[in-house]
Amino acid sequence: MRVLTALVLSLFFLHSSAQKKSAIVSGKVIDENENPLSHVSVIILGKASGIITNDSGTFSIKVPAEKAFALTFSYTGYNAVEKHFYLSENENEKIVTRMEKGNITLSTVIISDEKERNQVGLTQINPKNAVALPSTVGGVEGLIKILVGSNNELTSQYNVRGGNYDENLIYINDFEVFRPYLVSSGQQEGLSLINPELARNVSFYNGGFQSKYGDKMSSVLDIQYKKPRSFGGSAYVSFLEQGFHLEGTSGNNKFTYLIGVRNKSNSSLLSTQETTGDYVPSSSDLQSYLTYKLNEKWQLELLGIISSTKFSLIPQSAQKTSSVFSPFYTSNLGLDIFFEGQEKDAYTTDMIGLSAINQPNKRLKLKWMLSFFSDKENENGDIGATYLFGERDFDNTSSTFGQIINPLGAGFYQNYSRNSLNINVWNVSHKGSFEKGKHFIQWGATFEQTNINDKLYEWEYQDSAGYSIPLNYNATTNSFNLSSFLNSTADLSIQKYSGYLQDNINLSGSNKNVILQAGLRYNYNSLNKEFFVTPRTQLSIKPNWNKDVIFKFAAGTYYQPPFYRELRKYDGTLNTNVLAQKSFQLVAGTDYNFKSNNLPFRITTEAYYKNMWDVNPYDIDNVRIRYFGENNAKAYAYGLETRLYGELIKDAESWLSIGLMRTMENIDNFYYYNYLNAEKQVITATTPDKLITDSVRQNVGWVRRPTDRLLTVGLFLQDYLSTNENYRVHLNMIYGTNMPYNIPNSVRYRNALTIPAYIRVDIGFSALLLDEKSLRRSHNPFRGFKNIWASLEVFNLIDRDNIISYQLIKDFSNTIYAIPNRLTPRLLNFKIVGRF
Repeated sequence: MRVLTALVLSLFFLHSSAQKKSAIVSGKVIDENENPLSHVSVIILGKASGIITNDSGTFSIKVPAEKAFALTFSYTGYNAVEKHFYLSENENEKIVTRMEKGNITLSTVIISDEKERNQVGLTQINPKNAVALPSTVGGVEGLIKILVGSNNELTSQYNVRGGNYDENLIYINDFEVFRPYLVSSGQQEGLSLINPELARNVSFYNGGFQSKYGDKMSSVLDIQYKKPRSFGGSAYVSFLEQGFHLEGTSGNNKFTYLIGVRNKSNSSLLSTQETTGDYVPSSSDLQSYLTYKLNEKWQLELLGIISSTKFSLIPQSAQKTSSVFSPFYTSNLGLDIFFEGQEKDAYTTDMIGLSAINQPNKRLKLKWMLSFFSDKENENGDIGATYLFGERDFDNTSSTFGQIINPLGAGFYQNYSRNSLNINVWNVSHKGSFEKGKHFIQWGATFEQTNINDKLYEWEYQDSAGYSIPLNYNATTNSFNLSSFLNSTADLSIQKYSGYLQDNINLSGSNKNVILQAGLRYNYNSLNKEFFVTPRTQLSIKPNWNKDVIFKFAAGTYYQPPFYRELRKYDGTLNTNVLAQKSFQLVAGTDYNFKSNNLPFRITTEAYYKNMWDVNPYDIDNVRIRYFGENNAKAYAYGLETRLYGELIKDAESWLSIGLMRTMENIDNFYYYNYLNAEKQVITATTPDKLITDSVRQNVGWVRRPTDRLLTVGLFLQDYLSTNENYRVHLNMIYGTNMPYNIPNSVRYRNALTIPAYIRVDIGFSALLLDEKSLRRSHNPFRGFKNIWASLEVFNLIDRDNIISYQLIKDFSNTIYAIPNRLTPRLLNFKIVGRF
């Protein structure tokens, strides 16, 4: 009995002693922006229960001492974090844990973050897998183009809800950035603005965006570069593009660095086009993002971008073909062109931005920003071409197969350009936010100094069978007039003042969650002396239903002041009195999460309407936008967009996007005359060949805008072998119905031509060559890598010759024919990506 009593007492004291051997781990959990994360689960690895962080992101958990253990941090939509410890008895370890959003291509299928779901028009894009997507453009823009549609695989620019490229805002870490302006074709473009390896969060708004974003009418692309928490990097090589990036932090975690270098040369892609010759495109950039934490309340950030693009072309020849079908005859028309001369273009973009962030307390955040943006562009071209136009022989048994056997026209044309553009933009901004109770107030103010120096000198000469077009002989100079001639200079200094104030109000009750956002923007610029204030509001309602559905509404005015291209008229002259284009927009939508066969799905739907006035009409040729330089039109756009996100197979997200849209415009004083009985007139020296009195005026009225497209479908499919997830396939598909093509500077023939439907399918096959588990052997030369993937990509899988524009040719009888300019055929690409 005594022995038993002694044994029980010994076990009791041993147990009591063991219970005393404990320690404490406390700290804070933050996201990539160092914002606190609440309700994060903190659990000792192997245990069934744990704690969660409070509203300020802090926690304190009791842990065992003098033994190894691990804490796991998990939160919906974020990658789990595991940290290992070995603590002494009664030790109090303080840590800061940074969590990153999940490694997915687009926003998580089932989104639990209500802040994201409550915003109208928002699509969250995670760029980590953008490098692996099969696309000639690649990156974040490649994903966006699948969402909103495209008609050109050579450009990273995109149209949103009937707008053009100039109507899209782009921010990197709250700094607005700009694209080159003189680029006239997609083949001249270089790298996209965004380096996906540096980005950690991308928010894309396709309409109805908040007042805190700037004064454009279509969309916002808001990119945030990441703040590393450990050393790492990546490197990739393909036939089209190469790059690497490094990231890391100092020992005390006060200083972080993020550096990326890229190079692109798509000569293999361009050499497959109809025009043969020596293509020498090259584009490279260096981007860096540095942060330094002065103390708990102050932090400095520095963003730098240096980008250079050069394009050189010595064309040799081109063979173009178009088929004509009618009830009377069918013909295969061909155009053979033989070139001489060359084109040399250069575009250099530099940007540096410095931010100082002050957070006096958890409710107040202040940010001061200073940036400088420089854009230098030069276009130099002198290309002459002799052409033969007629019926082409497509009988492969004939000795003249592929040749023009029935000439209809011949001639010569020459394009000459010496254009330069220098844009310098200084920007000083302040923005802040304050949270109190049910209110989250945001404000901002900006001063911007823009200097533009522009020299435009270009002309075109056309000669058809020995006759200059237009047939306008100048006896004084003994020469023919050029078909087009632009000679203009500009030296502008513009001051812009803008700002915003908005409030997000939580009006939630017991039976529903309601969020109201209301704000105002103001803008003034010294160029046209125009001042305006634009209100914008959003409302989201989530009923307390069994189904997870949110209803969203937005209304507001969106004005877009002119920047550079909008000031240029067709004749090259500058109109500095152009006012802002204006619109009133309405958006209504739903966001619904559900499960089918125990797999998550999400469907979003939005209907929108835009009423626009003071519109500056334009034409688009390839990617070149030519404005009328006048606020002489009104327009509208309306449509419906729906997107379905889901996992057809576990952990492999796919999605489908469908959009219906119609956009029309009515240009003031846009008319032409139909002449009557002209053939009965007697032509004399004093009588014109056509009389106004013998004519009928035709008002053009409402016509399709250049970006009008009824149906757009985008599809992204992702799959892997059921027996091995290391072998994957990605498929991107874009379909868009026809678009109008306008004869340049023509009233009668606006909407005269149609660009056929655009269909594009790209597919990529990826294999995991090495992963972290297989690289742990000390003798492996790649042991520092986390993984290495290899991909084989097939661009334009169905080998469709999509049309981007038309070339107008006259035959001997002065009849005009439109010969299509086609895009790229099928092409293979190989890519290898490694991360360490």
